[in-house]
Amino acid sequence: MIMVNLLHSSQYIKEQSFPFWIRRYFHDHEHVPQLHGHDFVELVYVVRGVAQHVFAGSHYELRAGDVFIINPGEAHTYSIEPGQEIEIINCLFMPDLIQSSWLLDLGISQSMDYFYVHPFLDKRERFHRRLNLNGQDAVRTLFLLETLMQEFESRQSGCETLIRLQMVELLIMLSRAYGQAEGGNGKTTVRSQSKQLLVRRICGYLERYYDKKVTIPDLCELFNISPRQLNRIFKETAGMSVVNMIHQIRIERAKHLLLETDEKVITIAGRVGYEDPAFFSRLFQRQVGCSPGKYRESS
Repeated sequence: MIMVNLLHSSQYIKEQSFPFWIRRYFHDHEHVPQLHGHDFVELVYVVRGVAQHVFAGSHYELRAGDVFIINPGEAHTYSIEPGQEIEIINCLFMPDLIQSSWLLDLGISQSMDYFYVHPFLDKRERFHRRLNLNGQDAVRTLFLLETLMQEFESRQSGCETLIRLQMVELLIMLSRAYGQAEGGNGKTTVRSQSKQLLVRRICGYLERYYDKKVTIPDLCELFNISPRQLNRIFKETAGMSVVNMIHQIRIERAKHLLLETDEKVITIAGRVGYEDPAFFSRLFQRQVGCSPGKYRESS
């Protein structure tokens, strides 16, 4: 059995009100991180060098300009040939850093696909078609990341607000580059693509904020759609209602927590967004076919 080192946000992020951390790393053949997972979002930018990204049992080539996101619960590391090295910038944060109210106030819910869509694609699609930046896109991204590091290290007044704003700018830039790279690849109609993209955006949003109270009116306001349209498009495209999708995402996260932690079922229920542990247990039984306790014992 391959051992995975589990990293927790508390090891890096000291203030829950400002869940952010950033640092530059150099890795070579003899100095690579252990296979690890974590409970935070990790954005990685490859400044220079070549390596292989080890993710879910597969190896993917990495080179300068590559940028990717590792979601909470996913495990990864690097493989580097003797004589080679890689320089990366690691940006760690919790989804709460990008507040939902900002998406609405700034009107950017349609402009964050690199954060809400790409990280939840099939793993092969994510890393075989990874985002590689060059030219001005690479220059601007590196500049933003280095500015973020300077702000984070300086801790001057207003740095937290600036970092949040710069992270939004970075994610919009990456989303724009991702959209341009993906443009014209689909074979479905524009109307069908639009529906699928909307559902992917909403599912990604739900994945990011699975532990928060998200209502249908919230989603309708955020994505500028009526409740009737939302439910119809969701059922047509995803084959289920929005509410059932929320439950499915939460139960999948709960399954991971049951296997990876020793936390009590009542604690896990709260961590995935259920205030009523009894309701959580009934829902888990209905969707998985056994109680949370039995699932933990049998896996």
